[in-house]
Amino acid sequence: MGEVERGRGVALWSQIGDILADDILKGRVRQGEQLPSAQELAERFDVNRHTVRRAIAALEQRNLVRTEQGRGTFVQEQTLDYAISRRTRFTQNMRNLNIEADIEFLSDTREVAPSQVAEAMGLGRHEYVFRIETLSHADGHIVDYSTAYFPAARFPGLPAIYRRTQSVTRTLAEFGVGDYVRKHTRVSARLPDAETARLMKQPSNRPVLHVLSINADTRGVPVQYGITRFSGDWVQLVLMADD
Repeated sequence: MGEVERGRGVALWSQIGDILADDILKGRVRQGEQLPSAQELAERFDVNRHTVRRAIAALEQRNLVRTEQGRGTFVQEQTLDYAISRRTRFTQNMRNLNIEADIEFLSDTREVAPSQVAEAMGLGRHEYVFRIETLSHADGHIVDYSTAYFPAARFPGLPAIYRRTQSVTRTLAEFGVGDYVRKHTRVSARLPDAETARLMKQPSNRPVLHVLSINADTRGVPVQYGITRFSGDWVQLVLMADD
């Protein structure tokens, strides 16, 4: 299967779509690989670019490819099922999927808690928090860009410990927080701002999954306020029943 057949009653764009889909499904074109340009495909199949664009649009509807403005068309990667439950843990999620993952630290600052963070965590108006920004990677992909806030008075020196452990769970354990649970989760789809798009290496017109979360210790006292932006093309959020 590799050539279009004229005069057999099947639209050329549909035949081209089937040929490209066959290449993708049989692994001749790998996940994440860029397809030839519309002009190159038009020359390959001896058709005009409009016909090629119709074929590509059909592949997008089948979720086999994605088109990035200014970059081209790429084979869609298999999505990663990221579980969100009362005890959501990034490392455990990756381990369950048998995926190697790591965290890249971007910055950490000590600042007065923003009003929405202070209110959500029950902090005073002028109390300080540590704000830590990270990128999570798995299988060569950026999984998420995260901003996390921790009460500075309760967790002195937390950024250095977090950098050493690369784990929220192990970091909080060093402060005597042996367990924590998800108190609140809010998920929405949003267009990324310019900085988020740059860090996640994606177009600004491609939505991210925006997750606002609050984690609390076993007494119900908030220990972490988080804003996580997941790659919508690479990550599928799975909401789990209570543990």
